[in-house]
Amino acid sequence: MTLTVFIHIFMGGPEIMPPVRNGTLPRHVRAVMDVIWHGITVVLICIAGGFFGLTWHHNPALLWTLNAIQIGFAGLFIWYGVRQLRNIYVMPQWVIFRGVPALSVWGAS
Repeated sequence: MTLTVFIHIFMGGPEIMPPVRNGTLPRHVRAVMDVIWHGITVVLICIAGGFFGLTWHHNPALLWTLNAIQIGFAGLFIWYGVRQLRNIYVMPQWVIFRGVPALSVWGAS
């Protein structure tokens, strides 16, 4: 999950945010996009931190909460990939957000 944080920041940021910031969207829409982007960064950091905590303390509720958030993200990437892009591989982030929960459940057992 920590690797996902770095991918989000160093690969996703330069790919996504400059076109949004330099586009013709109204200023308040660009500002909201910044908040959303950085909010997702915060969520990803919290998920990674939660998994680090789980390495020392068994907490099934935390495990399933972290996994529910990621499965939700996976569902969103698949939904919008199909509905808007007609291709789930344009945004392959769903693979990570399905894979990490599967690995975490396997690792917790």
